[in-house]
Amino acid sequence: MPKLVLDSGLSIHYQQVGQGSDVVMVHGITGNLAVWHLHIVPALCDHYRTLTYDLRGHGYSDTPPACYSPDDMATDLLGLLDGLDIERPVVVGHSYGADIALYFAARHPDRIREVIAIEAALPAMEEVRAHDGWIGWSYWVAALERNGHRVPPERRSDLRYLMRATIDLPKQWGPLRGLPRNPKTFNRVLERTTLPEDYRHVGTLTLDRIPSIQTPVVLMCAEHSAFLDTFEYLRQHLRNVDPILLPRTEWGHFGPLEQPDLVARHIAARLALPDPTKVVTNQ
Repeated sequence: MPKLVLDSGLSIHYQQVGQGSDVVMVHGITGNLAVWHLHIVPALCDHYRTLTYDLRGHGYSDTPPACYSPDDMATDLLGLLDGLDIERPVVVGHSYGADIALYFAARHPDRIREVIAIEAALPAMEEVRAHDGWIGWSYWVAALERNGHRVPPERRSDLRYLMRATIDLPKQWGPLRGLPRNPKTFNRVLERTTLPEDYRHVGTLTLDRIPSIQTPVVLMCAEHSAFLDTFEYLRQHLRNVDPILLPRTEWGHFGPLEQPDLVARHIAARLALPDPTKVVTNQ
């Protein structure tokens, strides 16, 4: 079980497989590096060197009591790249992982070739989601109830409740589908850390800074996703952006798991393009 101890003293669990140019994959909240290994990594590792890792508080990485903001996570990512001698990877992120990738691009443009952001949310867009009528609450509740978990009316916009309910569901994807999860690890994160508050901290990537991101960004979002507002805002305000709208799915947010073949094809097609910063001239 490879781990790297960052300068901060935090121990991060990671996996690195394949040969070729570097691709780093960043999972979202409630996930771990395994979400990429079901389909995406096998589709890419014959041609690329893929790095996956557990965010702090997830999987086999350390769980400090605080510092779970996207800026903190971007700092962890920089330490991981430095420790593994990875210079300018393509960074693929899902959900909170997409936010982390965008923060990293804004803070360290010289250390990233491209961002592939799947279902980004962005704390700076939190005002859109701050009210009880946000469509995402309805989508989340409907998905839980389709899977047998009735949500009380007073809990329909309770973030901690919905996250716990999601973790309590049986596994939804992969060869262990239908088997129960072990919720203890993530429940500990919810109860004993500042993650539920920190991940919504705007920090350095305010809305007015988004146009300053020079790194090319591929945006992926599912039709009828709860995060289409963020998708549209980024599409309109990023300088170098390629938007991709994925078909509608049951959960509407878990593209790497719900439609992995399509997501993998889009990622592979993008990775096959030449690095735009490397210009070949005839001597």
